[in-house]
Formats: sequence, C-alpha cells, structure tokens
Amino acid sequence: MSIISGLEDLVDETISVITNDGRNIVGILKGYDQATNLIMDESHERVYSTRTGVEQLVLGLYIIRGDNIVVGELDEDLDSNLDLSQLRAQPLKPVMH
Repeated sequence: MSIISGLEDLVDETISVITNDGRNIVGILKGYDQATNLIMDESHERVYSTRTGVEQLVLGLYIIRGDNIVVGELDEDLDSNLDLSQLRAQPLKPVMH
C-alpha cells in the first residue's frame, strides 16, 4: 500500500506528522495531493524538552511538503489522556540521508 492510498482513510482525522527536520505536527488532515503534500487544519507543533513539559505551538491551517514527512495515525483517546505538561523527552533529531 502506498502512502497516498493510506492517506485517503485519514482525511478529516487527527494525525501526527514527523518532518525530516524532527518536528512533530499534530492536526486534522484536510487534504493531500499526488506529491503527498498535506493540508492540515487546527494544527500545532509539539516541542519536546527534557527539562520542561511539551510546548504546543499553534499553527492553525498548515501545509507540509510531501518530501519532508512521515505520517502516523493518532489515537485521540490515548492522546487526550496524556498530561503533556508532565511529559519529558529528547527532541527528535533530523533525518540524515
């Protein structure tokens, strides 16, 4: 199954996107194109730290280039029960090619 065919089922669902530079963007997938460029709404970036809780930066309507992503489905029930202010984690490192 290609990533394009997998995205069709995720339209209007909340997804998590990891970009090649290590950013984690969460939002509602509104659309995509043949180059896997994504249009996300109500999106925010989660910035992880080992010293403070997860900071969430509001992005709103956001477009992510398709050559820059790894897409994952988000379990909304599990995610809503996380206390991000207490979560500590190393920031993700950029993907090295």
